[in-house]
Amino acid sequence: MSAFGSFRHRIRASSAAASALAIAMFAASAAQAQFGTEVADPPPLLPVAEPSPELVGGTGRDGDEQVLDLNIQYVPGKIFNPATAVYDDVNLRSYTRPGVQPSSRYISPAIHTRPGQTVRVKLHNRLPADATCNAHAEPNKPHCFNGTNLHSHGLWVNPSGNGDNVLLSINPGVSFEYEYAIPADHPAGTFWYHTHRHGSTALQVSSGMAGALIVHGRRLPTARRNGDLDTLLAGVKERTMVLQQIQYGCLDADKNIKVRKNDKGVVVAWICDKGDVGGIETYSDANGNGFGSKGWGQSARYTSINGLILPDFRTKQGQVERWRMIHGGVHDTIALRFLKAKSDAPLKAGRGLTPERMEALIAQSCTGEPLPYHLVAADGITLGSAQQTQLATFQPGYRFDALILFPESGSYCVIDAATKAAESVGGTPSGSRLLGMVRVAAGTPVPDIHAYVTDQLVAAAGRTMPAAIAPAVVADLRGGLRLGRFTPHADVGDDEIKGTQLLSFDISRPAPDKPFEFKVGGRDDDGKDYAPRPYSPTRLDRKLTLGTAQQWEMTSLLAGHPFHIHVNPFQVVAILDPQGRDVSGPEALPGADPQYRGFRNMWKDTVWVEQGYTLKMRTRYQRYIGEFVLHCHILDHEDQGMMQNVAIVLPGGTPASVNAPEEGHSH
Repeated sequence: MSAFGSFRHRIRASSAAASALAIAMFAASAAQAQFGTEVADPPPLLPVAEPSPELVGGTGRDGDEQVLDLNIQYVPGKIFNPATAVYDDVNLRSYTRPGVQPSSRYISPAIHTRPGQTVRVKLHNRLPADATCNAHAEPNKPHCFNGTNLHSHGLWVNPSGNGDNVLLSINPGVSFEYEYAIPADHPAGTFWYHTHRHGSTALQVSSGMAGALIVHGRRLPTARRNGDLDTLLAGVKERTMVLQQIQYGCLDADKNIKVRKNDKGVVVAWICDKGDVGGIETYSDANGNGFGSKGWGQSARYTSINGLILPDFRTKQGQVERWRMIHGGVHDTIALRFLKAKSDAPLKAGRGLTPERMEALIAQSCTGEPLPYHLVAADGITLGSAQQTQLATFQPGYRFDALILFPESGSYCVIDAATKAAESVGGTPSGSRLLGMVRVAAGTPVPDIHAYVTDQLVAAAGRTMPAAIAPAVVADLRGGLRLGRFTPHADVGDDEIKGTQLLSFDISRPAPDKPFEFKVGGRDDDGKDYAPRPYSPTRLDRKLTLGTAQQWEMTSLLAGHPFHIHVNPFQVVAILDPQGRDVSGPEALPGADPQYRGFRNMWKDTVWVEQGYTLKMRTRYQRYIGEFVLHCHILDHEDQGMMQNVAIVLPGGTPASVNAPEEGHSH
């Protein structure tokens, strides 16, 4: 059953076999309760049954609206730590439903909606007072940790006023209602929401303040109009997964993060002692551990899936599933791979699953060939054709929808595979990590995954598609799993392009004795290029004209950065490596970064800009005027200045007509 057909939140106890395996892995009883727990979808954020008058200003368009309440508050709870095989006590800022606290797991409730519906989300900031929210002389120095706002990442909605407005500061004690009037022609897909208050974005998102936002579609394709992929996949089991890295630390008497060092004096993990309560209250302590330093990579925190560490997935051999996967973290690259586990895999933790022991565990126990699976959507937008892969790279902000099936019964390892330095956030290589296990019951053997998926989708087309369009859909599927009848956007043609936007990321010091600056460069309205510069809340960096389309060319002068722009998605034209080769095609090129393979013509709202590469994209400025931002989605980089103000204006208009930054923001 699809997620739209049922919002039930289910957590089932693991089976006897899984419990036995858990006992083999961990000696601690708390660890046994964690490992082998079946992961459930994030709990839905249910509409208010009878909205109070102050929450609703009208009946909405044709009465089709839902009203939601969302609290922001500290929540005490526990997070499992595989390195020590115990639960750490934590106290973290969280999104919660009124009257419900996620004390058992840190995962924000999911918002479910559909095209044409108005979604009203009233935020109640119940965090303690924070004086730095009212006046702060250095906008790119992290501040206002208890101020907040809300960003609907990837939605094509109004960026101003009560829309997807991230230029607000909703301070402690304040409530504010966001209104997302989702247009009737909005793409169905996998999106997400998270806090976006400049100065505290990374701190709050790494607390777990991020949730799924699913736009469900029921529009069938016709001879003149494309439909929603949801209609073809009706009846396919869905899973929604938010992947996070919650970077809590426990502090010593000097308010520094407690750490463990190796015999060379290098920090290899953040630790918590008995009686400690972990939290996230600083970007960098006196010893240099924290978000703004290499300490993040040294924390040894594990990626959670819907709030659980090392959970189980349970399925049946030959059952095709749609996995909606959201990278809701901040500072880690995730390279998703599935490997068949040895039937007699010991999976013993010993003293705990430190990163070093985890790599040994994977090498010993997860020995099968990589499992092929099919990507069908990127960043919420259906692909022109399903792409078979054995590994998908998720940078912060990315989403992929995939069709996944397991051809054999038994256990499969869900792996975050090792990545090279240039391909990873932070510019350092990462080792392999175990994310969870898939337990596959006996069912239908599958000798050829691609042929099996094709047959399943062809059969689905016969059941779900209108008779007049079904033969064309079947022909597309038989011709290489083409999904062109379900894509929401037409290609941006050469004849549409009116000018080029340049963008460059950089990190540098203005002087040897000055701190690093996080900067974005570009080209001004007069066609003059300008060097990368830190964010200014009182400066407009780009003025774009409604109804036009442009090409964007992006580079990075130091390290890699995931570029994200609000409101309008973009289409990838080409990605050139340092040798000038376009690496975005379907073929693998020797020496090229494999994460770009298949990106050509893909629509996205977030894309990795690797140092030495040139990315070329095209985008249309449609429907909405207003001011919003573009930025690096390594959110501690954004908080420290790697962001720009952007305004879309009417032809011949001025930024002043859309509340330009020259008039000043609340922060």
